Amino acid sequence: MTLSRRIVAEVVGTAMLLAIIVGSGIMGERLAGGNDAVALLGNTMATGAGLVVLIHMFGPISGAHFNPAVTLVVLLKRETTARVAILYAGAQLAGAILGVWTAHAMFAEPILQISGKARDGLSQGLAESVATFGLIGTILSTQRNRPGVTPAAVGLYITAAYWFTASTSFANPAVTIARSLSNSFAGIAPASIALFIAGQLVGTLAAVAFFGWLLREESHP
Repeated sequence: MTLSRRIVAEVVGTAMLLAIIVGSGIMGERLAGGNDAVALLGNTMATGAGLVVLIHMFGPISGAHFNPAVTLVVLLKRETTARVAILYAGAQLAGAILGVWTAHAMFAEPILQISGKARDGLSQGLAESVATFGLIGTILSTQRNRPGVTPAAVGLYITAAYWFTASTSFANPAVTIARSLSNSFAGIAPASIALFIAGQLVGTLAAVAFFGWLLREESHP
């Protein structure tokens, strides 16, 4: 695929992902009658299922990164160039913001918003490290051994991580920034962004180091 098509795929795919995350959050909150557990369940199911479909849709075109952390891993593995990685990250951020605005428009919400939902404390940063470590590990291990199951594995992992991590598993810097622009169930206050992205970076680098060692093929004389 040409680079232009790959970049467009990352924009559109990430936009669709954020429309799913934020849109299902708004729908869940409206229908849950104040029950956050029910709202989170709806948000979780839509996000996990949507991820499986989106990776199948865009994976053959761009690799379906939708996430600067995933693109960083590809760069660290020397499977892309710094220029392409920067273009991917920019496309992901632009797509994520577009997806948030699209969700707002679908639900007749103000397009431009700033979240007031604080997600603070070291436990939240730790949760993002764990969530991102698991996500990158899922991708690296399935791509190494059973690439055909990667879309389902990623969707299932994120579904689980919504519930076993205190942060509800953002695990994505572009998603984190874009969700700060939605004062909805899925939002995050701008003041919480730095902690989340720091946690995501730590989890990404830890996963690259650990799974790089774990999956390394040994040469035998």
